[in-house]
Amino acid sequence: MGRATIRDVAAQAGVSLATVDRVLNDRKGVSVATVERVNAAIERLDFRRDVFAASLATSREYRFKFILPESIHNTFMANLGSQVRSAVDRLADQRIRITLASYREFDETDLCRVLEGLDPVETMGVAVVAVDTPAVREAIDTLVDRGIGVVTLVSDVTPSRRLDCIGINNMAAGRVAASLIGRFVGGRSGSIALIAGSLLLNDHVDRRLGFAQTMQREFSGLRLLAVAEGRDDSAVTGPLVRSLLEQHPDLIGIYSLGAGNRGIIEALEDSGRQGDIVVVAHELTQYSRRALISGTFDAIIHQETADEVENAVRTLKAFSDGQVGFSSPRIRIDIFVRDNLP
Repeated sequence: MGRATIRDVAAQAGVSLATVDRVLNDRKGVSVATVERVNAAIERLDFRRDVFAASLATSREYRFKFILPESIHNTFMANLGSQVRSAVDRLADQRIRITLASYREFDETDLCRVLEGLDPVETMGVAVVAVDTPAVREAIDTLVDRGIGVVTLVSDVTPSRRLDCIGINNMAAGRVAASLIGRFVGGRSGSIALIAGSLLLNDHVDRRLGFAQTMQREFSGLRLLAVAEGRDDSAVTGPLVRSLLEQHPDLIGIYSLGAGNRGIIEALEDSGRQGDIVVVAHELTQYSRRALISGTFDAIIHQETADEVENAVRTLKAFSDGQVGFSSPRIRIDIFVRDNLP
């Protein structure tokens, strides 16, 4: 027998779908006897509520907007956008309307323009991949004051009044990267390079901090170089790595905190150093996958974009339904080497 649905509960209790929805959301207008009957049906059927399916019980429409940075270079963001577009079609029949907007990458002024232009009549909730600046924090808090729920996606904005940050624990991800590189270098001494997209991104800042903590605690013999910003652009990261190779002959490890991995791959393979420099990067894409298989990269730390989109929608829907204290689970950190590629 399949999982019990809200329709099964309504049939078992002898009430309408709307009545079950009111009971599930603790709304007024239902008698004590009816509430008890619905709860008894829930217990008998072992019903587990699906926050998406609950919207089918009413004619209410949910209107959410995802705001992502424009990037022709960042494969991860392109994949995230594809997952949002997939959700548009998948959730339409559940009266969840999702639209997608964009802003110029790393441009806080353009992002604030998009946020400030949102209308509470048209948009109930927003999921945004944002730069972490005072202006953006203020724009998010203003949306909250206007009754729009906000979740940050992938990278947080702090301190802001957003409902939640949907993504991995980036401090933990940085620590994992340090543990991997520290062990993979096999006791050698030398320099470790860190290449971020931008330190305006909270996730990159947290990854750097976690990485430095573990390196200092467990691998103090390795020397960390100053963080270089590659703008998540392979045209920038490639020359950065070439320069690092020239300036630091003792370079034995690279931690890529963001995107732009194609440039890193090309620079290492052109130099012939891909065999002796340990590389840990983020996100499993077609390019990082090939680099793992060839041995240019040693490990990939990955987050599942489909789960992030789903959790963002769940959180915004719970907010729109007046559910207090709803919290979506953390996105898990996946670690891939070439031997366990999916």
